[in-house]
Amino acid sequence: MPQVTFQYPAWFLLLCALLGLGYALLLYYREGAFREQAPQLHRILGVVRWVVVTVIAALLLSPLLRRTQTQTQKPVVVLAQDQSESVGAELQGAALAQYKADWERLREALSDDYEVHEFAFGDAVREGVNFEFTDKVSNLSRLMQEVYDRFGTQNLGAIVMATDGIYNQGSSPLYAGVPIAAPVFTVALGDTTPRKDLFIKRVFYNKIAYLGDRFMVQVDAAAVNCAGTQTVLTVSRIEGDQTRTLQSIPISIDQNDFFTTKEVLLEADKTGVQHFRFTLAKVPGERSAVNNTRDIFIDVLDARQKILLLANSPHPDISAIRQTLEGNRNYEVTVAYVGEPGTDVSKFDFVVLHNLPSTAQDISGILSTLDSKRIPRLFIAGMQTSYASLSRVQRLVSAQSTGQQADDVQARVSSQFAAFTLSPELASELPKFSPLTSAFGNFSALPQGQVVLYKRIGRVDTEQPLLVVGETDGIRCGILLGEGLWKWRLFDYMQHNNHQIFDEIVGKTVLYLSQKEDKRKFRVSLEQNLFNENEPVFFSAELYNDNYELINTPDVALSVRNAEGKEFLYTFNKKGNAYTLNAGILPVGNYTFRATTSLNNQVLTYDGRFSVQPIQLEYFATTANHGLLRQLSAQHGGEMVYADHLLTLADKIKQTPTIKPVIYQSTQTTPLIHLKWVFFLLASLLAAEWFLRRYFGAY
Repeated sequence: MPQVTFQYPAWFLLLCALLGLGYALLLYYREGAFREQAPQLHRILGVVRWVVVTVIAALLLSPLLRRTQTQTQKPVVVLAQDQSESVGAELQGAALAQYKADWERLREALSDDYEVHEFAFGDAVREGVNFEFTDKVSNLSRLMQEVYDRFGTQNLGAIVMATDGIYNQGSSPLYAGVPIAAPVFTVALGDTTPRKDLFIKRVFYNKIAYLGDRFMVQVDAAAVNCAGTQTVLTVSRIEGDQTRTLQSIPISIDQNDFFTTKEVLLEADKTGVQHFRFTLAKVPGERSAVNNTRDIFIDVLDARQKILLLANSPHPDISAIRQTLEGNRNYEVTVAYVGEPGTDVSKFDFVVLHNLPSTAQDISGILSTLDSKRIPRLFIAGMQTSYASLSRVQRLVSAQSTGQQADDVQARVSSQFAAFTLSPELASELPKFSPLTSAFGNFSALPQGQVVLYKRIGRVDTEQPLLVVGETDGIRCGILLGEGLWKWRLFDYMQHNNHQIFDEIVGKTVLYLSQKEDKRKFRVSLEQNLFNENEPVFFSAELYNDNYELINTPDVALSVRNAEGKEFLYTFNKKGNAYTLNAGILPVGNYTFRATTSLNNQVLTYDGRFSVQPIQLEYFATTANHGLLRQLSAQHGGEMVYADHLLTLADKIKQTPTIKPVIYQSTQTTPLIHLKWVFFLLASLLAAEWFLRRYFGAY
């Protein structure tokens, strides 16, 4: 019931009533204008005026109207169904029809007393259950996290999880650490009886290989209840509709719980995404051979950059740089010393010149070759460098030094540098690194140079450059005016137990200097060349005008063809100044694409390729894990039941004492003066009084 409270003592209402009464008596006690026409009217009007004045005076006391609202929140019950392929392989036909009917009856039995939400899970967690069992992976921990994120702050009563207990993505739900306080009831699906089965458990391989390489693939084969049988591991290459056998490896299975590893040597003899298939021959009595085959896709590239570390003499910097660059599979690193026979710098894509040109080695012939071949380079200047020669062979830094004296310098990241991005961790940590050895002299950046790092001498931040990059005559060049990089690498590991900061500054500098600039006006890119069959394929495109300004005025069309020649047509969406396209999920196979647009009456095209590989995880663990479901239910205070007892969960949930509605009470306070009906009541009374007085001639 609403209650009225006052911010002043309640006896003030008596004063309000007396005020209203006095006002009414003053106005109507001796009023005689219409007593002959309506003898009782003055009394009625007096009462009206008394009520109006009393109410207005009372409203000045700031009365408050308090209402108490009661809301009952039903417990939330989550019904979650595993829709992965491993569940669908066991739940079929009449059994599936009966299970679906029981699921519907369970939902209806709970819907009156509980707020029921249905979810399907596998690849992802989504609302609604359709019992199609097409998900390629099982992720039980993601379901637990999703339920907690959605209902963790609500009255979560119970979770019903129907699954076979097999998970092949994410962590174990037992150790996921999701703080769910509600009981978890599990419905055990699938068969826990190990059948006679032969399967390829795992294939270990690098997704990228380089043309001409020979690479190793490790195949783990396993068998259950197949002792005394023989099989053959066949390695094939799939090229369109053609299957070419590469190797055949016999395998003898000598025990029921069998496992073996075979190493297969393959050759990357052509570029593009190569499709290989590993197949185990079916053994007698095996129920299904679906998991006997495993396909892999390897992207063979012909893009490995050859980098030469050319030094004046042996130096620990060379080893530090080499270890960082060799961590990138796109680089093939060679170390050489100037003057050694057989070193042809023209065969390399990028050259690091350590302490060169030196006082003993002019290297003008090498630099002439680099210029003629337009090969980018990085100079590392130390105490053996000839600074007079260095000033002549580059136009990024003015260097005036004899190289006879040295400074110990630390690095400070330039706040104005924007050619590539350096992490905040590098900017804050690099100034603390051990100092480099830099020649004493006058150094300054020329207009074509962009300063990456400045020198810090002692505690003084100078404007002398330490690392400068830039472009001269279309050739990218960099200069590091200090040696001792090996100390940076050791210091980084000593402080952080890794080489992340050192690898970043060296790796990004080399990446920026060595990359070949793409002058094409129309470009299309993919996030990757190899997609899983449950991943959408995303494209992005860029179009530049004659001034190399990014535009997206014309439309861009895309044609995608599979290996059989079937064509899929798309049109890019315009976003910002560029283009994007979500081509959706495509079937497994190899694809080529061509994007087309028109600019200034000129047709521009871009061709590319990508592949979609199958996900076969659901075929390699087919024995249900009901033990995990028992542990999960026990951990959260629930119970495990089998599929034929699904309907018993309604009674079990209703009998659980912790699953109760939650009653919320809230008090709403409203000033009476804000109530519109009070205003209209007073206005109506005053209007009626005025009308009657006017009608009977009082005014």
